[in-house]
Amino acid sequence: MDKVTVIAPAKINLSLDITGVDEKGYHLLDMIMQTVSLFERITVTKNEKEITLSSNARYIPTDDRNVAVKAAIKFFEYTGINGGANIYIKKIVPIKAGMAGGSADAAGVIVGLDKLYHTNLTKKQMCEIGAMAGSDVPFMIIGGTKRVQGVGDKIVDCAIIPKCYFVICMPNRGVSTPVAFANYDKMNEKTIVETDKLIEAMENKDVYLMAKYMSNDLEKAAGSDDTQPIKKMLIEEGAIGSVMTGSGAAVFGVFENEEKALSCVNNLRGKVRSVFIAKPVDFGAVIYEEKRKSNSKK
Repeated sequence: MDKVTVIAPAKINLSLDITGVDEKGYHLLDMIMQTVSLFERITVTKNEKEITLSSNARYIPTDDRNVAVKAAIKFFEYTGINGGANIYIKKIVPIKAGMAGGSADAAGVIVGLDKLYHTNLTKKQMCEIGAMAGSDVPFMIIGGTKRVQGVGDKIVDCAIIPKCYFVICMPNRGVSTPVAFANYDKMNEKTIVETDKLIEAMENKDVYLMAKYMSNDLEKAAGSDDTQPIKKMLIEEGAIGSVMTGSGAAVFGVFENEEKALSCVNNLRGKVRSVFIAKPVDFGAVIYEEKRKSNSKK
């Protein structure tokens, strides 16, 4: 096998709580993260010597500034393999959205290279490589509904999200993650984030209570003028709760049924830069053919 295609879901944050700063100056977090049915598609082809990257998106870097290239470099360093790869990324997830599209690409590269080079890495080993590339990459390898703590290095199981649909809106301008955290430090203003109550609501399969306890400590600091208007529109269109994801700028609403979510998508087209409907998924980056075969057996 010389080529493999991986699908890698985006993520949203049901909650994001900044709990402190470590000795290196990195913010410590406590988050409920969820992968959703909005997929990057990463094709990895064996290359004897070099690592190259291309994409349908002209605006992303193609050198080691791209976390996907960094992930490939770290894979070969970790495994000791003298090899290379041509990486092609079909981007769907907006950039600077707080949805970890770049980290999903990196996760896809690691999963793809493991398959191509027959390294049979465990998920733990893949996550170790991912952590060297970017803080969100380990979660994007594992996926599902997880409580993610520390600097993204502590990933623990939690209650599975109740059945629901998300309408995700991307405003006209993205948000830089470093800028969002820098603004937060200047503001020194905490948002009440009740993660344990959110988990309890999910344990009870109470989607309304879950929506009530969704919260993001960075929402005020992210600096997007579009956040509150979009939240208001989503609620007016029937969302039972709405919050910004990650460091922004994307905002999502939770809907209890698909019909209401589809109606919202149709009504918001043209009012935001882009709008998507998505469902929760219980996986991270995965080989496309293997996932397709798995679905056909269900």
